[in-house]
Amino acid sequence: MDPKALLSQVAIVLIRPKIPENIGAAARIAWNMGITRLILVRDDVPEREPMAKMATHKAAHLIDNLEVFQNLDEALAEFSLIIGTTARRGRQRLVEKSPRELVDTLLPLLASNKVAILFGPEDTGLTNEDMKYCHMASAIPTADFSSINLAQAVAIHCYELYYGVLHARKKPEHLPQLATSHELESMYDYLDGTLSSFQFLEETNRSYWMTNIRHFFSRIRLTSKDANIVRTVCKKLLLYQQAHKR
Repeated sequence: MDPKALLSQVAIVLIRPKIPENIGAAARIAWNMGITRLILVRDDVPEREPMAKMATHKAAHLIDNLEVFQNLDEALAEFSLIIGTTARRGRQRLVEKSPRELVDTLLPLLASNKVAILFGPEDTGLTNEDMKYCHMASAIPTADFSSINLAQAVAIHCYELYYGVLHARKKPEHLPQLATSHELESMYDYLDGTLSSFQFLEETNRSYWMTNIRHFFSRIRLTSKDANIVRTVCKKLLLYQQAHKR
């Protein structure tokens, strides 16, 4: 695939941004770096003029064609690789890569998989609930002051991706398509229900175990077939349990 086709696999996803001008600035930098999809997760769509002004005439069409969703689950349904950008750290968070390291990981997978790069609100960033959908995390290395605004963070990630695709030393491999977020979330629902039915999960430890299970499967990178196998095993276990309760 040529660079244009590879970059068409990528979408920038802005979650609950507060400043319309940042949406326009994100559109401008995305278009400059060959990325043509901009997704907005927000209850409403901001006024067009402030967004279009920052996008400039060249990228105004991205503003006019914004893909808008009210919840993240629906916004990510078709994507097989989801990256959360964050400056926050914690034991329950994914291990971060720099944007450049991230691109090295993504390049072999781009030809076969749609990629979403998530950016949180300007004041708080991505929440743990947002991050649960992510397979990888990206953090921009800084000296001492780690506060980078939304448009700057989008610019750095888009540039690294564009540069990496443009200067790739070898052709991307045509690896199998990975399971989509929709398929994985269905699998996690079955896992949650099955583990709860066997009393492995309780309200006091549910979040801890499900977060670690998600991280485990993210490292493995399941295909659609893999996710379906896990769902089927869960269904069989639930049927077996129900049959032996009678």
